[in-house]
Amino acid sequence: MSRNALSRITDSRLTSSRSRAIAIGTALLLCAGAAGAAVASDDGGTPHRAASQTSQASQTHAREAAALTGSAKLYRKTTEDVTFTFDAHLAKRHNMRPDKATGTFRFVHLDKPGGKGGWAEGRIDCLMTGGKVATATGIITASNLKGIKGGRVGFSVHDQGRHDRVGYSWAAVGGPDGTRKLPKCTSSAPFEKVRNGTGDFDVKPWHVTYPTN
Repeated sequence: MSRNALSRITDSRLTSSRSRAIAIGTALLLCAGAAGAAVASDDGGTPHRAASQTSQASQTHAREAAALTGSAKLYRKTTEDVTFTFDAHLAKRHNMRPDKATGTFRFVHLDKPGGKGGWAEGRIDCLMTGGKVATATGIITASNLKGIKGGRVGFSVHDQGRHDRVGYSWAAVGGPDGTRKLPKCTSSAPFEKVRNGTGDFDVKPWHVTYPTN
């Protein structure tokens, strides 16, 4: 398939996705079709931690001001396979500087498990949590989707045990557009449901230091 033909197909899908994004909130990513190589089904798989890894993670958790970690798939009635993965951390020494957060994110949207689709990953540049709700942003450093590398995207997670919810900054525009104007720690409400048994997110509450005078 020529690049021009593929571009026309992608543009057509983008227009269609934008028109229905607000109504159904499912336009996470446009399928990249032949442009993107088939993405392995373990891209969004849930890692199994050994006991030593769990212990180490707990110790790290205690030294942090806030954190958002985990991986899970979004609920879909179609064959679509949509996965979000976060490893975001705010050190205690940066307690009042959420823009000093570090870590990584990744999201994948396949037409079916192990099928074709789009993906993006990047570095976290802001993290704020309140109770078990987290909002984070990051800069896309790699993707098979044209024009979004270098742009900022936002995420939100409500950690509710086995009933987590997820939101993303492009919920109302049809797909991540690679904007560089999105403010840090900005996203939509966590409106998406996580599919049962596909993973879990963990949010460490942020304890704000309030002024005393």
